[in-house]
Amino acid sequence: MKISKKDALQWFEFFAALPEDEGFLTKQQEIIYATFAQIEEAIDDRNNRLMSQIKGLKTLENRTFYVGNDKNFPDGCRSCLLGTGLSAIRKTNKCNLECKFCYNYGELEDVPPIGEGMWEIGGTKFYEKDIDLLLSIQEKPTGISYVYLEPYMEIEKYYSMIKKFRAAAIHQHLYTNGTLATEETLKALGEAGLDEIRFNLGASNCANQVIKNIGIAKKYIKQVGIETPMTPEFFEAFFQKKQAIFETKLDFINCAELHLNANNIDNYFGENMYISRHGYISPIWSRELTLKFMKIAEEEKWDFVVHDCSNHTKFARSLNLSSKEGGWFGASNYACEFSRIPCEAFLPILRDDNFKFLSEEELPSGYKPGEMMF
Repeated sequence: MKISKKDALQWFEFFAALPEDEGFLTKQQEIIYATFAQIEEAIDDRNNRLMSQIKGLKTLENRTFYVGNDKNFPDGCRSCLLGTGLSAIRKTNKCNLECKFCYNYGELEDVPPIGEGMWEIGGTKFYEKDIDLLLSIQEKPTGISYVYLEPYMEIEKYYSMIKKFRAAAIHQHLYTNGTLATEETLKALGEAGLDEIRFNLGASNCANQVIKNIGIAKKYIKQVGIETPMTPEFFEAFFQKKQAIFETKLDFINCAELHLNANNIDNYFGENMYISRHGYISPIWSRELTLKFMKIAEEEKWDFVVHDCSNHTKFARSLNLSSKEGGWFGASNYACEFSRIPCEAFLPILRDDNFKFLSEEELPSGYKPGEMMF
């Protein structure tokens, strides 16, 4: 059904007022999904028009979009979207910053530890001495990534693990906010065999020291880039520091479409949201800013890759990994991160007079307010 924006708002105001433990009836779910389809269709139309303005837009086998020099496209992303990566290796349960876009916002003091001397790989706990056993039994992935939360909280513990996977010829990259990095530790990561490092420059609001560390990292590590959720704050700060960032000679910028979970969604209360394929919930400005960012990059011929790491990309990633793992046709772990759909999060976009549905129809009999049986 092509529900009208007016009817959708009326219903969503009702749904938002329901007790959290009350489920939705089948017809109510149809109303919710029809509304999501209307919003997503309008967002896709807006984004498609923005993409049509990017003359040099490229695709990686229809799995993601980017602009820039092909040789600089990060190998970690190739592994994620085409290979058998990205296997996450978790070690550190602490961070020195608290970013409002963090998926662990508000619970950083309560994140469970991995365990003394242990690493988590594929949901299993390993000692470093177990890695040889793991590599001798299971097929090695094309790539691995060091995540969760800030590796630099105990970076000295990572060197020997990186050496082990280097010997196995597995591509490795590491995420960091970069505020604790030094030339000594960046050099040690490079010498250990780290292939790629990604700085979350938005975490520090494009701090000068982090920009400096990106340049230092380029001396020791093959691929160096930025990976940051695209927010208005990052967009503005980047262009204020643009020249200094260019001087680092970085290889890529991954503009991640910000998606929200129960921990961080309240930090964006009042923003216009949409839900992609009933999965990730995102502010509509995140990918829109990425596409505007890419247009500027292409017009100015920036000498590095700018990658649109969107909800579409994450959907493709999940399909690829499920396929490589032997999943059934259509299998994917891409899903909504909320146990119950937060209908209140969609009230701002439904109340926004400037946001229009592409087409509308009258609700069919039995779906109008006052007609539905409860």
